[in-house]
Amino acid sequence: MSMWVFGYGSLVWNPGFEVEEQLVATLPGYARSFCMRSIHHRGTVENPGLVLALDAVEGAQCHGVGMSVSPCKRNEVIEYLRERELVSAAYLEKRLPIRLADGRSVEAVTYVIDPRHVQYCGTLELEEQARIIAAAHGGRGPNSEYLHNTFAHLRELGIDDPDLEWLSRRVRALSG
Repeated sequence: MSMWVFGYGSLVWNPGFEVEEQLVATLPGYARSFCMRSIHHRGTVENPGLVLALDAVEGAQCHGVGMSVSPCKRNEVIEYLRERELVSAAYLEKRLPIRLADGRSVEAVTYVIDPRHVQYCGTLELEEQARIIAAAHGGRGPNSEYLHNTFAHLRELGIDDPDLEWLSRRVRALSG
């Protein structure tokens, strides 16, 4: 049986593993937001950036992608994801039910924010998020690149995210 992974940020445009099947999917009970300070990939300890995370919010739904992994690649992919996503222990690995665009419900490996972790910053206003994203740069490049890539790929999939759209426009304006 295939393993499913739920992507809502960079996994949408850069999964880093072989995807057997990919469909737009919905995760209930969570909202996507820039609620995690990035001190490795899109910022530094001295100048943290922001990355997307899933914050538990009653009644919320996050639209992203469900990606299946063949059974023979399962262990390899889970090791890769843990190395990538759990680098600072700010994410919690969970297996959560998602609804695929074709109507199926599957359980997916999902990385959600630990609201008790020091990198959690769920109360930042959008303008503050934009200023941080426009200025930060980490080991994987500019924080703005992460934002723009995620927004563009979600839009290509037909997934609307008004906050990401606003942030993308605002960060472009701040960056000149």
